[in-house]
Amino acid sequence: MSDEQRLSVGDVDPKAYEAVLGLERYVHHSGLDPRLYELVKIRASQLNGCAFCLDMHARDARACGEDQRRLDVLSAWREAPGLFTERERAALRFTEAVTLIAEAGVSDPVWTELTRCFDQGETVALLMAVATINVWNRLAVSTHQHLPALDRA
Repeated sequence: MSDEQRLSVGDVDPKAYEAVLGLERYVHHSGLDPRLYELVKIRASQLNGCAFCLDMHARDARACGEDQRRLDVLSAWREAPGLFTERERAALRFTEAVTLIAEAGVSDPVWTELTRCFDQGETVALLMAVATINVWNRLAVSTHQHLPALDRA
């Protein structure tokens, strides 16, 4: 794989980039718990293999108080149920189903668990959050978006 970034969507078509930023702004102001939103973004990015988003959202999660241990085991969250709340587990299961939607859709048991833990407004916000990070992942992976330089202080 080439190390060269293929293009910058924002530089080539700022309106396209702004459209996705509009989704991000909606989700950011939707009332979702910021730590939960970061877990969702990280889990989808793990499934999609998006290094740029993993790097960004792990830092963002730590900045909003997320525990490093939970981040370390997030890809195997089912094996560490005691580290994640019922709501978080429902959101992670839903995130996986929506991200991998072509495999089996969103099953009734996943939907039932989600709607037991989240009201309709929260469910819409969570669906929009998962959809939005999947858009960002697809843009970054397709274009080989570069990671930012490390801060070496």
